[in-house]
Amino acid sequence: MTNLEKYNSVFKECFMIEEIQLEELIYQSVISWDSVGHMGLIAQLEEAFDIMLDTDDIIDFSSYKIGKEILKKYDIQF
Repeated sequence: MTNLEKYNSVFKECFMIEEIQLEELIYQSVISWDSVGHMGLIAQLEEAFDIMLDTDDIIDFSSYKIGKEILKKYDIQF
């Protein structure tokens, strides 16, 4: 499984959405991406990529696209 496939899988699983929705996905654009859903997303991403995100990165992680940029700081290439 590629990093992009892992990343997409986490989002689809966390928020019960289709892959076609991912590119435009932003925080609170779906009912399941609230503050609790956000922490679930972060936990699943940390587990999937074996990383620990900094608090500032968790706060800044406000969309699917921004998330990919944040993960690049942790040497995760898409």
